Amino acid sequence: MTESKKKLVLVAFNGETMCFAHVLLNALDMHTNGMEVKVVIEGSATKQIAELADASKPFAPLYAQVKQTGLIDAVCQACAAKMGALEAAKKQGLPLRGDMSGHPSLRTYINDGYDIVTF
Repeated sequence: MTESKKKLVLVAFNGETMCFAHVLLNALDMHTNGMEVKVVIEGSATKQIAELADASKPFAPLYAQVKQTGLIDAVCQACAAKMGALEAAKKQGLPLRGDMSGHPSLRTYINDGYDIVTF
């Protein structure tokens, strides 16, 4: 019997830069070490999308690495609109989701066998 890969969704809610950086660090660490990981950007964390697109900002290279690795699975459409980050998300080609009253449904991840970790 083969061991199945651990599946995690890291949900960034907190818009504070240091908290968001820890989501990015953990996502890369888990991915590098063989886990299946997805990042969902929700709530006030959506403002980091526009902030960290600026290469001069702290953690911008880390954010770019997570994007390039394809770990960002969803950005909350409603929250990105509310936080003024919707256009930045579209410009960066990030996947917008709003299947639950404008927000990404965590139920779909749970149904697919993912554990949810919130930051």
